[in-house]
Amino acid sequence: MTKVLFLPEVVDQFLELAEVLYNNGYLGFKESAIAYAEQLFKDIQHDLPLKVKKDAPSDFKGYGQGLFYSLFPKNRNTTWYVFYSIHEKNGDTVYLIRYLGNNHVIAHHLHD
Repeated sequence: MTKVLFLPEVVDQFLELAEVLYNNGYLGFKESAIAYAEQLFKDIQHDLPLKVKKDAPSDFKGYGQGLFYSLFPKNRNTTWYVFYSIHEKNGDTVYLIRYLGNNHVIAHHLHD
């Protein structure tokens, strides 16, 4: 079985994301901002094990050792980067999400 889990601080990022999207005028309705954050959360939870994984650059070592990242494009302008570790436990594969960022904030740290 495969599980995708989020650190509590990452869950907080999703809550903050909805507020930022609405308060900064990126989305005009609070309901739309909440729906965007919820859909991103669900996409990660469902699709992460299917995504191509890349080794995370050393700039992100503060979030843990042996990190990977995968991309989640949301529209023409924004791609989300999900940083995670993979653990095997009792025959299960666990993806532990440790950090979430988008191209507007972290792309300069990625040297592809």
